[in-house]
Amino acid sequence: MPTGRNIDPEIRAQDVLERFNIRTLPVPVEKIARSLGAQVRFSPLDDELSGMIYIKDEVPIIGVNSMHHPNRQRFTIAHEIGHLVMHRERLAGTVHVDKQFTVLMRGAVAASGKERIEIEANGFAAALLVPRLFLDQALAGRKFDIDDEGPLEELARKFRVSRQMMEYRIGNLSLSKI
Repeated sequence: MPTGRNIDPEIRAQDVLERFNIRTLPVPVEKIARSLGAQVRFSPLDDELSGMIYIKDEVPIIGVNSMHHPNRQRFTIAHEIGHLVMHRERLAGTVHVDKQFTVLMRGAVAASGKERIEIEANGFAAALLVPRLFLDQALAGRKFDIDDEGPLEELARKFRVSRQMMEYRIGNLSLSKI
């Protein structure tokens, strides 16, 4: 897997999918986390806390809010995998907590959701859960209106993500083609 701070999250997610030979939906994020050596632990947390990641005795621990919807839990796991893959050196000796997918304990910039590592982890999660190739295959030959919620809901169910996440991903991929 490539290293370096300027690697595109989309490419890093694709590398993970290829490394673990993921060819079917939904993408098995818990299996990927375990294959990367991480333990995934589900616990009831404050509603504003989505998840966290830390490394204890060389073992990454991903904590997930068990009170959240399963699709949101999948996004949290994918987001934390993104931190593990792209930001592991920043995790050493610290607990990285994501509050509504922003970082606690990092000040006003983090609270705005604009900190680079959070943007990267969100991009990684979107690309891991809704891989471009899989989405292209799902949309092949279909007329698709982003404003028609029926097909959007169907796609979201197929990928096991929220409708909002699917809308975001389709919108971002469409913008990247311009």
